[in-house]
Amino acid sequence: MKTAIILGASGLVGTELVYQLLNTTEFDKVKIFVRRSLGISNPKLEEQVIDFDNLSTWKHDLVGDTLFSCMGTTLKTAGSKEKQYMVDYTYPYQCIEAAINNGTKQILLVSSIGAKASSSNFYLRMKGELEEAITQLNPQNFIIFRPSILDGNRVESRPAEYLGLRIMRIFGKFSILKKYAPTLVRDLAGSMIRLALMDKQGVKVVESLEI
Repeated sequence: MKTAIILGASGLVGTELVYQLLNTTEFDKVKIFVRRSLGISNPKLEEQVIDFDNLSTWKHDLVGDTLFSCMGTTLKTAGSKEKQYMVDYTYPYQCIEAAINNGTKQILLVSSIGAKASSSNFYLRMKGELEEAITQLNPQNFIIFRPSILDGNRVESRPAEYLGLRIMRIFGKFSILKKYAPTLVRDLAGSMIRLALMDKQGVKVVESLEI
């Protein structure tokens, strides 16, 4: 039996992960660390409402077999590149570092298609830098997922993203652009859990077409 940790449990991918993990038999505990309660009641769920700016007060609770990291925000929501970097890079990196120090062996990270530390694009560079930084922490098993634009039921309204989804659903039908077809959130969460249960060692990158 395993204990899962989820970072970003209130987001699109994180919420789907919570529900799918609660329905697995292989994980008997699902620990989530959130700013606000999700309001979910389940005997397998352990929820902690925390402040990511005060990691030192709760990092000792980041103990589990597998950590799923799907934290992220948009530039519009964050308000600045500095604040977006804090949510997309600093918080997950610090939490993952603490979890590894606490004995967590397996890390699964939701990154982005095109992520590259040398990219001229701020978002893709940030995601690539996080991939490299976590690799340097040398977890026993590190799996990076690079989905295309995410397709799922969001609570918040994102008109620009909705338009992008409609466009990419069309473009994704062409073989040359197939890798840019939207990634269904339920497929991403399912793929993460499936590979986590394989419990292999080393670093693996899962591109959008493989999800």
